[in-house]
Amino acid sequence: MIKETPAVEKYTIKLHTFADADWTGDPDDRRSTTAYVIFLDSTPISWSLKKQHTVARSTTEAEYHAIASSAAELNWIGHLMSELQIQVPSTPVIYCDNVGATYVCANPIFHSRMKHVAIDFFFVQDQVARQQLRISHVHTNDQLADSLTKPLAQRQFLDHRSKIGILDGSSILRGHVSSRDSIGHK
Repeated sequence: MIKETPAVEKYTIKLHTFADADWTGDPDDRRSTTAYVIFLDSTPISWSLKKQHTVARSTTEAEYHAIASSAAELNWIGHLMSELQIQVPSTPVIYCDNVGATYVCANPIFHSRMKHVAIDFFFVQDQVARQQLRISHVHTNDQLADSLTKPLAQRQFLDHRSKIGILDGSSILRGHVSSRDSIGHK
């Protein structure tokens, strides 16, 4: 930290992510797609869109895999920030729009119907139990990772794109390149 800058020490950093999955989204092999966007305050710092390795038996299972993937990335980011001596005083939050998946995360009892996802289950449970992670439900309309897993209406897509902080690429670069002669170089 820069000690000469008192405002830096007073500022509270928050990590949060939106995790989502499209259950059986691939029509050929019925595997789901996991997506997440991780924010440091309001800035996206990591995101992923990846097909899951196995076929999920339910939407809850597909969403749970998305939670576990984003939890692993949050864990890595937490270690990186620690190495850089940047403290994150609040517990990172994963927002998920699947009530069943958030319930499984909040309930420390292992569910027999989820035994085939045991590694993800125990990884997330360990993070939650040690208060290194919190899982929170978010309404489907506010699930920013939806724009990575499914087609959205134009208005909702543009709203999500704006909230993630992605700019319209056509308006970013304007102008022209001058030749060396026109700027005084010969």
